[in-house]
Amino acid sequence: MRRFAVAAPGPDTPTRLLSGGNVQKVVLARELSSNPAVIVAANPTRGLDVGATEAVRSLLLEAAGKGVGILLISEDLDEILLLADRIAVIYEGRIVGVVPRSTADVQHLGLMMAGSSA
Repeated sequence: MRRFAVAAPGPDTPTRLLSGGNVQKVVLARELSSNPAVIVAANPTRGLDVGATEAVRSLLLEAAGKGVGILLISEDLDEILLLADRIAVIYEGRIVGVVPRSTADVQHLGLMMAGSSA
């Protein structure tokens, strides 16, 4: 609980009684504790408050820094630009472009999100 900053009345508290952010941290703690090679994070911060969002993002960045592959699936462009190394845009079920974050441009990403591959 301390390592992952899970706020709960005690260690025996059922996960279902925790806030959304703490539930998300418990799920990440469980997955990261198994030393995974890859984590699939689908909308990992949707609906979380600012503090929980920052905690979850920090845990994902820490894992990536330790060599864990992170497949981030998100509709939050700010989150993608913060966490991703490469950005693949999917439109109508197909990848229309892949760009490194270092050269990602919000306008170009927006065009790809609208279906343009240019």
